[in-house]
Amino acid sequence: MGKAGKKVNLEEVDMERMEDMTTPNPGTIAFPHTVGGAMIKPEDKGKIKGLAVSAMYEQTEMDMKQIYDQMQLLAQQAKTIQDRIDVSERIYQAQMNFQPLISKTYHLYEMEDGGDTLSMIGPKEWGRSKPFKRFIATVKLLSDHTWDILEKGDDTI
Repeated sequence: MGKAGKKVNLEEVDMERMEDMTTPNPGTIAFPHTVGGAMIKPEDKGKIKGLAVSAMYEQTEMDMKQIYDQMQLLAQQAKTIQDRIDVSERIYQAQMNFQPLISKTYHLYEMEDGGDTLSMIGPKEWGRSKPFKRFIATVKLLSDHTWDILEKGDDTI
């Protein structure tokens, strides 16, 4: 009689030993539990965590740079608005001998007496005789009656 016909004697089987070699939840063990099972290699958890932390720092650094760039843009926009307010206040306190029109360009000067004046004549159009102390800005009247600064003088605003 060959091996195929040999009967297993259940009384000789060590059931406790067999129980130690099996698990009720085979998906939770860290090694293959069958001959055809996928090979599972234990991973270096320190290496995995180190790479994850490195990737996290890289991503958050990119996010922080983006936020910082946005903050710089907002600060520049706020400065531009504040400059518009400042020049608008100066213009509305300045001497004007005409009615400014929306979308037209004008020039603001500080006069020798300390007062300001708004003119249609640009700083390069005066020639040699300049009736002002210094050029402040070239501006354009916007529809909301604020003034867009097109060009600033040397040490103004």
